[in-house]
Amino acid sequence: MPLSEKNFNNIKIHTQFSICEGAIKIDELAEYCKLNKIKSLGLADSLNLCGALEFSEKLSKVGTHPIIGTQINLKTKDAIGKITLYAKSETGFKNLTKLSSLSYISSKASEDPYCEIDDLIKNNEDLILLTGSHRDFFGKLFNFNKNREFKEVLSLLKKNFNKRVYFEIQRHGEREEKNYENYVLNNSKNLDIPLIAS
Repeated sequence: MPLSEKNFNNIKIHTQFSICEGAIKIDELAEYCKLNKIKSLGLADSLNLCGALEFSEKLSKVGTHPIIGTQINLKTKDAIGKITLYAKSETGFKNLTKLSSLSYISSKASEDPYCEIDDLIKNNEDLILLTGSHRDFFGKLFNFNKNREFKEVLSLLKKNFNKRVYFEIQRHGEREEKNYENYVLNNSKNLDIPLIAS
């Protein structure tokens, strides 16, 4: 089945602005979207929004709806790691920009940029949050056996984000993924947090 006939939206594209993670040039991405009649595509560069404007403009011109997001580090006393945030509206984009900027302002020059939970709660309007993989923030809590904090942080975010928090499932064939996925599936049901495949 040709890609254009599938009901699938890739929401986690890493462009050349995701240093050491992505190499996709936005011009080439726009051309690909045009040729394959891609309806929508999500940007999730790590720790920055540097490509957001170019991504929005070039994809819009070829008829593809741009979904703007970024991955930021969330830090608690026990872990630091990525979560993914997407803007639902102009208000959401402003909050995304604010959190991205705060992550650099809040951290020391020698640290990776990060936000704290209070930052997320204060600036969550019209943002969607994805929990990431076994290598990201919630995956690290799981790997460190911090199950209580895992549930406490998720419950707090769910309370404030309402229905805009999703457990993320990724399948790269890595050995560690399966245990984390089983844990996520159980907690999805127990905490009433829906799943999204990325």
